[in-house]
Amino acid sequence: MKTKDLYKALGVKKGATREEIRGAYRKLARKYHPDANPGDKGAEERFKEIQHAYEVLSDPERRREYDEGPRAFFGGSPGGGPASGRANPAYSDLSDLFGSFGDVFGGARGKPQNTRGEDVTVSVNLKFKDALEGITTRIVAPVEEACGPCGGSGAAPGTAPRVCPECSGRGVRSRDQGFFALSEPCSRCGGEGTVVERPCSGCGGAGRVKKSKQVTVKIPAGAREGMRIRVPGRGSAGRKGGPAGDLFVVTHVTDHPLFERRGDDFVVEVPVSFVEAALGAEIAAPRPSGGTVKLRLPPGTQDGKRFRVRGAGAPRARGGEPGDLVVRARVVVPKKLTRREHEILEALAEERDEDVREELLRKSREAETA
Repeated sequence: MKTKDLYKALGVKKGATREEIRGAYRKLARKYHPDANPGDKGAEERFKEIQHAYEVLSDPERRREYDEGPRAFFGGSPGGGPASGRANPAYSDLSDLFGSFGDVFGGARGKPQNTRGEDVTVSVNLKFKDALEGITTRIVAPVEEACGPCGGSGAAPGTAPRVCPECSGRGVRSRDQGFFALSEPCSRCGGEGTVVERPCSGCGGAGRVKKSKQVTVKIPAGAREGMRIRVPGRGSAGRKGGPAGDLFVVTHVTDHPLFERRGDDFVVEVPVSFVEAALGAEIAAPRPSGGTVKLRLPPGTQDGKRFRVRGAGAPRARGGEPGDLVVRARVVVPKKLTRREHEILEALAEERDEDVREELLRKSREAETA
């Protein structure tokens, strides 16, 4: 079976950055999510394909292994093949074509061992407040579960798979090549070592069925955009009694109209009057969690000046001190003045008699003659 191009599945180039891969995944996941396409099997399959591609390409180690391709088959590299506990698509393709290299000289058993179930990735949309404070929610995960009627064996209830008569349960057959015997998967059982004579009507002999499973997930306080939360053992069921895969929940947080998040800090712009900026004042600024916090502006505060309020930002999802609130002062110039205000400002201008652009123009002239 030819491995699908995971980059093509996400619509990105092979050299795409992690940010480009994440952006492509988010766009496609929203488009093909089962909730947005109820009853559309094609969209459901496309969504699974997108999830699988993102699982591999968003993980630096798995992406490296995928990019290396068939090399991971030889010598038991860390990414897959005979010496690894994790399946490698390139190794599977080669072993299907040539058989197990371990059988060429020794006749090792080809019967597959218990296989871990696939990991499943789903997305959850969170309101700003829920992500900040944490929430326990239920999500729907498309998984494959063990068939109830047959218990995952694939055989009709009351029957059981029996040892393959062609390979005697080894899963491989040998062909004489002169000085040695070459092993290849058994054509009768497909390398399983057992055959199902009466397939289960519930799963068609596959041993697993597709289901939409509801899972309760605890979103920690301080969850940010794109956070991956692992729920062990809630992915697809394993094969032949193998352990289940994991469920990964990716968070998408609604933007706040006032606060900009930077790591665990929040930035907010607060209007300041001309008088407050010039004379100094105590002002109130909104907090992300609600309410306000007070801070003191020194006399002569300039537009864009930043003030940091320690511990008033987001809680750290993995523990530790909360982030900070960064308040950026924005000086507001009045659009209209009363007669009295106009007279006061004219008197102030006459009193100060200053040219605030003198230094700027001096540097400009120096640059022209340099």
